[in-house]
Amino acid sequence: MEMRKINLVWITLFVVFSLINVSPICAQKFSNPVSYMEYISMEHELISKNMWDYIKASAHSKRMSKIDKKRKELISTTAIAKRKIERMPDYEGYSDLRDSVVSYLGLSYLMLTEDYAEIVDLEEIAEQSYDLMEAYLLAKERANEKMDQASLMVNNEQKKFAEKYDINLIDSQNKIAQNLEKAGEVITYYNKVYLIFFKSYKQEAYLMDALTRADVNGIEQNRSTLLKDSDEGNKKLIEIKGYAGDISIKRSCQQLLNFYKTEASTKTPILTDFYLKKEKFEKISTAFEAKRNSEKTQDDVDNFNKAVSDYNNAIKSYNRTNDELNNMRNNLLENWNKTVNAFMDKHVP
Repeated sequence: MEMRKINLVWITLFVVFSLINVSPICAQKFSNPVSYMEYISMEHELISKNMWDYIKASAHSKRMSKIDKKRKELISTTAIAKRKIERMPDYEGYSDLRDSVVSYLGLSYLMLTEDYAEIVDLEEIAEQSYDLMEAYLLAKERANEKMDQASLMVNNEQKKFAEKYDINLIDSQNKIAQNLEKAGEVITYYNKVYLIFFKSYKQEAYLMDALTRADVNGIEQNRSTLLKDSDEGNKKLIEIKGYAGDISIKRSCQQLLNFYKTEASTKTPILTDFYLKKEKFEKISTAFEAKRNSEKTQDDVDNFNKAVSDYNNAIKSYNRTNDELNNMRNNLLENWNKTVNAFMDKHVP
């Protein structure tokens, strides 16, 4: 799951009260503000742990549908936490902290049950076109923006509560929260590069389809578009810096775009020429075979023999070029996948 950013800030409490040991919470009766905040933090942290497991699995998996079990587990955990916090009393008439956490958990529950369920569905059709892929990634970014806003609201209320009850706080993100934030940054960066790659990748698929159907007009149209997309993609990549100095996926994407540019500019015309020579040969052959031998002139024989020679040479050029393209494409795509996996393993804990 590509996520833009999730901030879940946990509070380290340094209490100025003379309380050293806090008695166990019983029947949700809180004798002091510290125990009140600790109870909320424990429920909050449980959601954080499950959320991190889900995001980590998403970052290292190519398909969200394969890790949907984790989403459903997180739905259950969130619902339980929300019920617990809802049953908490306010603290001396102060309910903003409790209510902010309830709102956060409620929004998280809706996001997991509705937004991400829709995202899983969008994933099934995302690769059909660039626009669908862009919409798919945008839907995930918007879902994560909701979590950002809800989490910020909780953090603000934690600080207000601490200030109100003279609790000294040091704002520090625990390891899970730090991992969540970093994962969001990494995947946002990856998405920018991925969309540039996917646009040309998908356009090449349209070109391959036209070639399979021997649609010369379609080949030319898609070849021209692929050339334009690869050029535009390279210009966009120039503006993207590496992530923490790591330019590996940017470089791999550039290699693929350069391949697509070469394929469109110099290689596809060779493949197109084969279909033109084939069409010409078939016309000449049909006309030649339709004549009786007594009617065939030397020019007819010469034209037929030339057509056969041109066609055979075109077949050789087609096979040689097609094999070259297939090998290069396979190698570059394999390198892209390995590079992305290594990038995620390196930057997403």
